[in-house]
Amino acid sequence: MGGKNKSTMEVTCPCCGAQLKLDAELGKVLHHTAPPKPDRSPDLDHAARLLEKEKARREALFQQSTEDQKIKSDLLDRKFQEALKQTKDEPITRPTRDIDLD
Repeated sequence: MGGKNKSTMEVTCPCCGAQLKLDAELGKVLHHTAPPKPDRSPDLDHAARLLEKEKARREALFQQSTEDQKIKSDLLDRKFQEALKQTKDEPITRPTRDIDLD
């Protein structure tokens, strides 16, 4: 039975920090001790700052969207005026119908 103690070892898990007791001969975990959990008390000041940042970001995106819509409206007006100028000089003719081609 004394050889059995030599075949066990304790290691720390590199991922989670848990203490593992391993049996080297069997290649199995004999005992697992979970790592201590860190104190995760909510930081309300940090949460409030995050909410303010998000509010400012949303407002900026909204302002950008409204500016884009104004520019889009102006662009469409200019395109319409340009097309109107081009077609103003052309004579008004009736379109050719299929029946006229017979």
